[in-house]
Amino acid sequence: MESILPVDFQADALNRVIKNTIQVVEDSKYQIFEILDQSRAELNSLTAELQKVIKETSDTADMVDDLEGKFRLSRIRLTEVSRDFVKYTENDIRQAYERATQFQLELSVYREKEAYLRARRDELHLRVRNATSSIERAEALGSQMSVVTEYLSGGEVGQATKMLESAKTRQMVGLKIILAQEEERKRISREIHDGPAQLMANMALRTEIVERMLGKQDYGRVQEEVADLKKQVRFSLEEIRKVIFNLRPMALDDLGLIPTLRKYTRDYEEKNRIRTVFETRGKEYRLSSAMEAAVFRLIQEALTNAAKHGDPTHVVVEIAYQTQLVKISIRDNGRGFNMDILEQKANQHAHFGLIGMRERVELLEGRMEIESAENQGTKIVIHIPTNVENGKGYEDGEHELGTT
Repeated sequence: MESILPVDFQADALNRVIKNTIQVVEDSKYQIFEILDQSRAELNSLTAELQKVIKETSDTADMVDDLEGKFRLSRIRLTEVSRDFVKYTENDIRQAYERATQFQLELSVYREKEAYLRARRDELHLRVRNATSSIERAEALGSQMSVVTEYLSGGEVGQATKMLESAKTRQMVGLKIILAQEEERKRISREIHDGPAQLMANMALRTEIVERMLGKQDYGRVQEEVADLKKQVRFSLEEIRKVIFNLRPMALDDLGLIPTLRKYTRDYEEKNRIRTVFETRGKEYRLSSAMEAAVFRLIQEALTNAAKHGDPTHVVVEIAYQTQLVKISIRDNGRGFNMDILEQKANQHAHFGLIGMRERVELLEGRMEIESAENQGTKIVIHIPTNVENGKGYEDGEHELGTT
């Protein structure tokens, strides 16, 4: 009995810690929900004001067009009466002058009002976009809180104790995968909102302008607007294709890993202005669909980290096909980092980029090595066995190859 009591006491203490943690997370989640409600109310208010300003801007633009026409006609009238002193009296000239002056003053006022409304409209567009982004971040954080709460409250104390004793391996990886999925959903939502959705909203407004010009039979400006709309439609289509490619490059299934990576590295070089070289060694062979997707995502994550944190000017990606093994190398000439600091962040679970890559490689029964130093660039080497599906692990493949 004396040997069991300390274990029971530890279990009770662990249970209290878990319950307290769950309570803190729940309280934080409700605070996030309150912030969300306030943010949504503010977004609704901004959206309503934006719609009102858009309509007022459109009405003011119509008034400016009308006043410009009246002012132009009044100038013509003033010129006409000023030239013919026989036909028109001094009173006619004064009235024509006053009328032209009145239209000029009104036109100036409405032009200033239109400029102010356009500036206000742009400001509200920005505030709506920022408010939407804040709501998305809060929603993602609330979702992550829910995941943590469910995770903490889902098992018995004995299971939690076992999880802690096993150093949070498989369960922790599972949680990180869920959080990564939520982060990916948030990123996709943000890309669609800031890209295609904004462009389509703008096109809807432009079509209203075209309709108004058609009513005025201003076919020259209609042609210009339609030409500009065609450009925006093509640009929107390209943005949507980029989102689809980031979700799942169709070329992976149609063409395979290597052609897809060649296209991705070319796009990466163009987008980030980083000289990118892609090389292959050995005799290429097709991997399973899941394996090719995993390799593509690993290289994508490595290049994203390089551009985000390393500030390199040159990156080299190399894939070497060996017997029952694929070796991936990504090296850059960026800022690099202190490996000791990386290990400390890994122990604190604070560096999800490279650490997340390492965990995914381990799930594939592979191995990842990182070489880096401050101001000396970074090199990542990944070994992935291609015979995992046959029940052989990395060590088996390594033994058959006789290499490391």
